[in-house]
Amino acid sequence: MFQGFKEFIMRGNVIDLAVAVIIGAAFGAIVTAVVDYVINPLIGAFVPSGALSSWVITFPGIFADVNFGIGAIIQAIINFLAIAFVVYFALVVPMNKLAERRAAKNPVVEVEAPTQEELLTDIRDLLKQQNA
Repeated sequence: MFQGFKEFIMRGNVIDLAVAVIIGAAFGAIVTAVVDYVINPLIGAFVPSGALSSWVITFPGIFADVNFGIGAIIQAIINFLAIAFVVYFALVVPMNKLAERRAAKNPVVEVEAPTQEELLTDIRDLLKQQNA
């Protein structure tokens, strides 16, 4: 039982995935800090409360007022877009360029596969040779 688990854990894909999750979490913390302490204060200068995350829209209710935390939602959207932007331009674009370079160095030669008729003709000829 433990041998199978050990083989599963030691596969390259599992290790790579674990490293990616750890690096992603650390990277997400950096981007979140930049958004929280640089971008949000700039946007907060134009928000009535002065801080984006504390911006709420109050609607009168029947029994009590209802506060919608619109600022926290906007902040989460900004965090997501910032992380997606950085991941795309820091990881996806360079990896695509690297793949293009590798493909240019080692062009793939596509061999045309024989048609069914050609394969059937070959099989017929081989059978004729065996029976003769």
